[in-house]
Formats: sequence, structure tokens, C-alpha cells
Amino acid sequence: MDQYIINTQNFQLTHSDFLMRALVALGIGFIIGLEREHAAMQEKVKGFAGIRTFIFVVLLGFMAGMAHFLLSPIVYAGLLLTVIMLTGISYYITASKGDIGTTTEFSILIAFLLGSFAFLGMLEISLMIMVLVVVLLSAKVKLQSIVGAITVDELYDFIRFVVVALLVFPFLPNRAFDTFGVLNPREIGWVILLTSGLGFVGYMLMKFLGPNKGILISGLVGGLISSTALTWVFAKKSKVNEHYERHYAMAILAASSVMMLRVLIWTFVFNQNLFHTVYLYLLILFASTLGVTLFFLFQSKPSPLQEGSIRQGKPLDLQGALVFGLIYTVILLIVSYANAYMGDKGLLISSALAGLSDIDAITITVAKLALDGLDLTTACNALLIATLANTLVKLGIGIWAGSAALRRYLYIGYGVVIITALLLMVLFNS
Repeated sequence: MDQYIINTQNFQLTHSDFLMRALVALGIGFIIGLEREHAAMQEKVKGFAGIRTFIFVVLLGFMAGMAHFLLSPIVYAGLLLTVIMLTGISYYITASKGDIGTTTEFSILIAFLLGSFAFLGMLEISLMIMVLVVVLLSAKVKLQSIVGAITVDELYDFIRFVVVALLVFPFLPNRAFDTFGVLNPREIGWVILLTSGLGFVGYMLMKFLGPNKGILISGLVGGLISSTALTWVFAKKSKVNEHYERHYAMAILAASSVMMLRVLIWTFVFNQNLFHTVYLYLLILFASTLGVTLFFLFQSKPSPLQEGSIRQGKPLDLQGALVFGLIYTVILLIVSYANAYMGDKGLLISSALAGLSDIDAITITVAKLALDGLDLTTACNALLIATLANTLVKLGIGIWAGSAALRRYLYIGYGVVIITALLLMVLFNS
């Protein structure tokens, strides 16, 4: 039987636990120290702390945690104060030489605390914090380049998003104001916030990845914003750049595959019971769309891509998000009315009509109605019908606005998706 090293009313520690936690502490100190020593060598400077120092600091935090239980909490406080004083002296010396950075000094303090967390058995938390620290430390150059590339408008829009998220959204009323009990300002605000945030993330990803990283990435990122809008842009461009028809088709289908994931995300966020019912069917649709995309990718030859193949627009489109919120509200009322007075048939018809313009609003609406008693089978059929309708709209856009070659590719790609969707509906209702 494993013997206790510490056995008090509030804390117990066996020999095997001690060994495991000590090894984790050693690993944490080694990894952070390795990154700091490598960074110092790359910058050709004499670092304040390297591998050995960080291992010692983490072990000191580990032993300080032990001393807290075996001796006195005052010992732990004294050791922590000693580390803070030595770190402060080191910073004073380096700052007097012109180096005013504090990254390594703060890393030392974090390492000490991580050693204490490891001793207490908080291994998962310690390792998670260690990973975050190492990632942030090693991303210095990339973070500097990203910050340097951010424009004033992008920074201003980010601040606007934070203001809306933290100072406006929390104060919206959290109760319904209609007879159907579906128009909740807090929930509508949450939808607007998610939509604008998704667009902002998509904008920044496109800015820093760029179309020259590959048109497949362009399609995937564009699908975060709007697969329908991306279909329109690339369909028009297929008439201008005749050698890129396959690439444009690949990007359009990639955006549609992301649309399937968005439906999954919305159902998971708003109704996990519906998610568990429909996720397999949506994953099959996603796999069919992605499969055709990859088929075109492997068939295509690398070619130079022009910058600006996707027009970015504004970083944070709050106006567009508000319009979406209005569309969502109208769809919510229409679908609620159809469900209340026309039954399941009315809901399916309204889902098909809503899917012609947007997939997100009808997905959220159906997910919410399923929480209020809508049958899950009907809800799943509504989602599949809306997805099929949206797919047909994008195929129509490609046929009307795209080149002849693009149309051929879309016939193949969306043909596979439509047939898959119809088979899934038959299978689901059998």
C-alpha cells in the first residue's frame, strides 16, 4: 500500500503522487526554460534565465508548496517574496542597460506558481497554462508583425465589438415581448453578436492568410462570412479569369462545406438535443461537400493567385449583423406563426423559403422552437429542407452568374450534395 508523505485533514500526498507531480514540474520548467534559452540565442543576447534556472524556479515553487503543509505558510510566502525580489533586481540591472522588456521576469513568477500548482495536483491546469505561456513567448515576432499590420479602422472596429459585447449586450432584457414567446431581446442580441463576431474573425483570417495561401483556404474562410456571398463573387470572377474555373468551383464548394459546419455549431449552441439527433446527417452532407472539394483540389494544378480575389469589405459589419438580426426576427415570427396555425407542413414550407436567403437564421429559429416543444423529427426535416434550399440557391447563382466551365463543375459538385441530401431525407423519414 502506498504510504503518505503528507496526511492532514485538508491535504494528502502519497509517494507515487509525489513522484508524478515532481516529474510534471520538471517538465514544465524544462519546456519554458528551453523556449527562453532558445529565444536568447536567436536574439544573440545573454538571457536572464535559461533551462536550468527555470527548472530550479519551478522546483522551488514545488518545494514551497510542500513547505506550506510541512512547516508553515509563512515559509511559502517567504520563498515567493524571495523570488519576486531576485526577479526585480534582475529587471533593474537589465533595464539599466536599455532592455526594458519584462517577459522573462513574468515568466519566472508564473513558473514558480506552476510548480506550486503541480504540487497541489492541479496537473491539467498547470500544463494548460504552460502551453499558453510557451505559445505566447514563442509568438513574439508573429504577434509584432500582426499588430503592425492592423489598421486604425480594424482597431476601431475591434474596440466597437468589445464595447457592444461588454457594455450593451449584458444589459438587454432577458424576456420575451410577443404572444409566441420567441422575441427575446437578449437572445436576438446574442445572435447579432455571434454573427458580427464571426464576420470579424473571417475578415482577419482572410487578411493575414491572404488568397495567395491557396484558394481552398479562401473558400473556407469566406464560408465563415457568407457562402452565398462568396458564391456570387467567385461566379462573377470565373467569367474574367478563365483559367481559374476549377479553383473557383473548389472555393464555392469549400464555403458550402463550412456552411454545414455552421449549422452544426448553431444547433449545438442553441439546442443540444436537436444537435444529437441531426449531427450525423449534417456530417454526411459536410463529408460529401468536402469530398467533392478535395476531388477538384487533387485534380487541379497549382497556379498563381491574384491578391484581392475576395473583396474584404468592412472589418466589423455591425449594420449587416443588425440586418441579419432583423431577418432572424422576421423568420422567427413567420416560422412560429406557421408552426402554431399551419402545423408541421407550414413549418417545412417556411423553412424552405427561409433557406433561400439564409441558413443561419432558420437554423437558430428551428433550434429554439425545438426547445419549446417542436417535434425533433420535424425540426430535423426543417433543417435538411433549409440546407437543400440554400444549396439550390447557390447552384442557381453559379449557373446565372458564372462561366460555362464553372457551371459544369458546380453541376457535378452540387449534384452530389443534392442527391446526398435527398437520400438522407428519405432515410431519416423511413
